[in-house]
Amino acid sequence: MIKIKSEKLDAYFDNKSVISSLNIEIFNNEILGIIGPANSGKTTFLRCLNRLNDLFPNFVVKGKILIDNQNINDKKTDVDLLRKKVGMVFALPLPLPLSVFENVVYGPKRQGIKDKKKLEQIAEKSLTEAYLWDEIKDRLDLPAMKLSGGQQQRLCIARTLAVEPEIILFDEPCSGLDPISTAKVEEAMLKLKEKYTIVLVTNNTKQAARVSDRVAFFLMGELVEIDKTEKMFTNPKDKRTNDYISGKFG
Repeated sequence: MIKIKSEKLDAYFDNKSVISSLNIEIFNNEILGIIGPANSGKTTFLRCLNRLNDLFPNFVVKGKILIDNQNINDKKTDVDLLRKKVGMVFALPLPLPLSVFENVVYGPKRQGIKDKKKLEQIAEKSLTEAYLWDEIKDRLDLPAMKLSGGQQQRLCIARTLAVEPEIILFDEPCSGLDPISTAKVEEAMLKLKEKYTIVLVTNNTKQAARVSDRVAFFLMGELVEIDKTEKMFTNPKDKRTNDYISGKFG
């Protein structure tokens, strides 16, 4: 079942084309890995999916992005509801200057949930899904800034999960993490796809090979090809894909 679909999507910053006529389909409960060299439009596309690019006054988008068959670029779209539905985890962990517990329940509190027991349940569930509960359950009052980098990133995942999204966008979530922390984030992703649709932008082709169900290769703002991960890494259709995967450029 198709969860996300773009049709003839064009994106511009200062009238410079960043994404050109992009048509792509992303399925329910899959991890789609997006790879490609710098300036290929990967992160711009990710930010189109929850309209974060709208925050830039020099950004212009044309075409459609359908989520559950609703065009999110429609002027009638409630952007706050969209961003609740489509959560995002950034390259650098950005915990709030609050305790671990207050970080996780920040979103639910803003949505009006005040019952302490309910908030505790949300925190435990979200931290468990982010593979952090066992490490932190006795230190929920600890300032989030005192966690390790890997723990902070998983805390940010938990904070995203706490508002019950349907789609999670990961923008190079392991770029600054050590191999052990990276493995824990990847383990969380593989488990999360049972409930969520995941779009992962990564510069680590090995990571895309490990966790993605399908992989899309972007180059200069265009989709070169998209296919099942195993096929993409063993028998890509386009020579440019093969050259990128084999390290000849990028």
